[in-house]
Amino acid sequence: MEDPVTVSESSPVSECGPVRDLPPQDLAGFTHRWVDADGIRLHAVEGGRPDGPAVVLLAGFPQTWQAWRKVMPSLADRFRVIAIDLPGQGHSERSVRGYDTHTVAAHVHAAVEALGVPSYWLAAHDIGAWVAFSLALNYGNRLRGVALLDAGIPGISLPETIPTDPTRAWKTWHFAFHLVPDLPETLLTGREREYVGWFLRTKALSPDAFDDADLDLYAAALAADGGLRAALAYYRDAAESARRNHEALSRQHLTVPVLGISSSHGSVPDMAASLSPWADNTTGVVVADAGHFIPDEQPGAVAAAIADFVTGRV
Repeated sequence: MEDPVTVSESSPVSECGPVRDLPPQDLAGFTHRWVDADGIRLHAVEGGRPDGPAVVLLAGFPQTWQAWRKVMPSLADRFRVIAIDLPGQGHSERSVRGYDTHTVAAHVHAAVEALGVPSYWLAAHDIGAWVAFSLALNYGNRLRGVALLDAGIPGISLPETIPTDPTRAWKTWHFAFHLVPDLPETLLTGREREYVGWFLRTKALSPDAFDDADLDLYAAALAADGGLRAALAYYRDAAESARRNHEALSRQHLTVPVLGISSSHGSVPDMAASLSPWADNTTGVVVADAGHFIPDEQPGAVAAAIADFVTGRV
């Protein structure tokens, strides 16, 4: 990890975080930051070229910024790379309420601004893509483009019903489960590792994509300081996210360039097609030999797709 910078007492950026029982995991060439982001402290991991185009990365459930750890070094030689833990995720503060994606998007954008980034590219997976879609609706004038990986967006492309066919239901059954008040917490507290393991190893094309250390890391993040409650809150606020997405889209479509990144064995076969009715400039790529967790399973292909998007080759 790089030597920490010295910041003044008035600076919005600090070198210590609010989740005390979760030691940060270092990534060579990158530095941990905690940023005051419109009333909540968010965790960011930053590295790469300070003078390069800024690329901001958001992860989904049940992961943290570390979902991007295999992608970040490949981007760092050309770009300023910033991976941010969403509110309640990883090493970011667990707020009591406000997990609809428009509220979260405001926090994420505030964090990027606090880091001194005037404009940026955004790449996001799963629930991170929920947030990125809403952020692009509200802050399109500050975004250069947004890449969304294997995610149905609330109110846009996320199915409102759960299929009962077991060959399809295993991909989406958890949406209803996570909405039930209190029951998931009752059943999952103390068994976070088993739950994380099911998601990572079942939804990846190859179970070998994640080792025991990965399961330990993500389970610890869910178990620390209300992380599970916060993770579930994104699902419980999904209806409000959908409502606010519809409200914003009644005024305008997405105007920034959108890249839909799908995978050969993911949840959404054609991300670009699912987004094109709501965006004026949409392109798509399909990553081979990957399931849902594309950045973990095929980091080289994901890094190449993002780099091509930023440099105008997609």
